[in-house]
Amino acid sequence: MYIDGFLVAVPAKNKDAYRNMAEKGWTLFKEFGATAMMEAWGDDVPKGKLTDFYGAVKAEDGEVVVFSWIIWPDKATRDEGHKKMMSDERMKSWGKDMPFDGKRMIFGGFVPIFNAKT
Repeated sequence: MYIDGFLVAVPAKNKDAYRNMAEKGWTLFKEFGATAMMEAWGDDVPKGKLTDFYGAVKAEDGEVVVFSWIIWPDKATRDEGHKKMMSDERMKSWGKDMPFDGKRMIFGGFVPIFNAKT
């Protein structure tokens, strides 16, 4: 398993647009090999004294922090999926209508070291 993690600040008024974008994105990610995707809208995100999620993405008034991840079967599938996404015309057209400021998005790839389920 390999995981892409994301943190973004989304204007609260753009919640539906963000969700719609995520649904369109899942269509591509699934087509390119992803096995799962989660988009989590901030609900109980405390402000920190030293650091916090808001500061990490330079959230502005009226913005909500969104934490999300995509699960891939392995890093090779993820790397190939990324290449396909970057050259896919559907993905290129979305850049104009992003419901958040992509310059403040934080993202990275992660290797799981512990995974528990009930």
